[in-house]
Amino acid sequence: QVQLVESGGGLVQPGGSLRLSCAASGSIFSIYAMGWYRQAPGKQRELVAGFTSGGSTNYADSVKGRFTISRENAKNTMYLQMNSLKPEDTAVYYCNAHIQRPTGTVGDYWGQGTQVTVSS
Repeated sequence: QVQLVESGGGLVQPGGSLRLSCAASGSIFSIYAMGWYRQAPGKQRELVAGFTSGGSTNYADSVKGRFTISRENAKNTMYLQMNSLKPEDTAVYYCNAHIQRPTGTVGDYWGQGTQVTVSS
């Protein structure tokens, strides 16, 4: 099995910072694309930031210049540094990864989500 576990969410004041982590574990041969998504109440899940299979990064326009995605391949871990947080960043943040298992099976995996609340 494969598990993605997020951590680092919480309550922060506007203008503050948080760092999210996503650790992948289990039967993993290779991790291709990875990304962070978020879903606010009453809204659709949206891509916040991600790595393509080629290793390039992309960001939602709403977070460019404020959020930075990074990864440690040796640890199968991805991070999202979020600075200058705004109330509209409040959402549940999910980690997603496209993973090939040793059997050759490729699948899309999601973490359980971590709540980020930006409020004074």
